[in-house]
Amino acid sequence: MDSLVTHTGSSTRCWAVAVATAGLLVLAASAALAQHVGAGGGGHGGALAGGHAGMPAHGAANQHLDSKFSHNQYYYNRGYTVHNPPAGGVGELRGPDGGRYWYHGGNWYRWRNNGWVIWGAPIGLYVPFLPLYYTTVWWYGVPYFYANDTYYIWDSDQNSYEVVTPPDGIETDGTTQPPANDELFAYPKNGQSADQQAKDRFECHQWAVSQTEYDPAAPPAGVVADKLTALRARYFRAQAACLEGRGYTVR
Repeated sequence: MDSLVTHTGSSTRCWAVAVATAGLLVLAASAALAQHVGAGGGGHGGALAGGHAGMPAHGAANQHLDSKFSHNQYYYNRGYTVHNPPAGGVGELRGPDGGRYWYHGGNWYRWRNNGWVIWGAPIGLYVPFLPLYYTTVWWYGVPYFYANDTYYIWDSDQNSYEVVTPPDGIETDGTTQPPANDELFAYPKNGQSADQQAKDRFECHQWAVSQTEYDPAAPPAGVVADKLTALRARYFRAQAACLEGRGYTVR
């Protein structure tokens, strides 16, 4: 009988430990799920960022909400100083001004007076990736990537994103909606095969780029909006003329 009692008590203890362990796993899974669902996503103004070393949580001290373009993310205030920057990211960078910078979570830190101070992003500096949370803002067909009062643009020559000065008017007239597809539709009049059509489209694209110095897949940076619109229109006119000369009806 004593043996039976001892065995039953052991089973009860094992069962209690199993229940407690399962409860902890459920809580951990729930927390992970909540973090994933609330994280939003790169490319759009998602939910408010969760708190970690590089991105302050909602309600944290020394932070502000960036609601421009419905970005809706929290960042540290300019001038806030930490002894050590958060780990990870791309590490220390040298700005065009020679300053020491640290880039993490959309926040920019600069080494000043024996501390890392939240600073404005240095114009002209290249980074290999965008912040985890960013908003794409379209300006005359060109995508700018926005986060924390900073604008980035892709530079295919550098294979990196460049911190740039925003073009005049983007904050009032920029849109988070992508532009309508203005690709030309070319219908073969002479029974051209699919392979021939693809060849003609590519060669006419190359010719149009050479004539206009404009490539819609990699528009030039630093060009004023009116000129960019004119270049884009010239490119499509040149491509249409090339295709029509090869026996296509262009719409």
